[in-house]
Amino acid sequence: MAADSSRPLQNQKALVTGGSSGIGEGCALALGAAGAAVVVNYHSDADEAERVVAAIRQAGGEALAIQCDVSREEQVQAMFAQAIEHFGTLDILINNAGLQQDAPFHEMTLRQWERVIGVNLTGQFLCAREAVREFLRRGVVPAVSRAAGKIVCMSSVHEVIPWAGHVNYAASKGGIMQLMKSMAQELAPQKIRVNSIAPGAIQTPINRPAWGTPEALAALLKLIPDGRIG
Repeated sequence: MAADSSRPLQNQKALVTGGSSGIGEGCALALGAAGAAVVVNYHSDADEAERVVAAIRQAGGEALAIQCDVSREEQVQAMFAQAIEHFGTLDILINNAGLQQDAPFHEMTLRQWERVIGVNLTGQFLCAREAVREFLRRGVVPAVSRAAGKIVCMSSVHEVIPWAGHVNYAASKGGIMQLMKSMAQELAPQKIRVNSIAPGAIQTPINRPAWGTPEALAALLKLIPDGRIG
């Protein structure tokens, strides 16, 4: 039976961290529309996660919301165990969860540093590690995908263009780039693909201060040759 070209991810299972809003929500909806069953991870807003789940289901897909702080190893392990128990396996990880806690460098607290590094970088390590363990356990299933698994690490343009005032965020995103490159080299022989995306300015809740007022938006657009944000 020929594959449905409108649903190229049919029979694949995806997990999107930070999937209840912003870029993560967009990824979750797109994966669902492409035929994947989707785990929508969220940190605190269950209603928003269930809204995304409902939208995927309404479009004919399968979805499940799971709460987890991705910086906590035991919570990440529990989330993956629940997802695999529910859907049988996982084929795709969108490592998207992230946050900002900006402060002048000399005023930044250790807690602000550790929280951002913990979610943005350690969280990606923990989730990728659990995903890879499942990919290696299951191996390639040719009827589903030529890959044993796929990981997309959501980084930021600030991995290469850091701004003043968010040294913790810039460090976390630079770390994601190197994490992805090292993983990609190590895991390619096992048919596991690892890539990252470094978006520029996107209209999402995490960076509302950068575009939320006409003055802020005008200042931001001066930095973008195309004169618009995503």
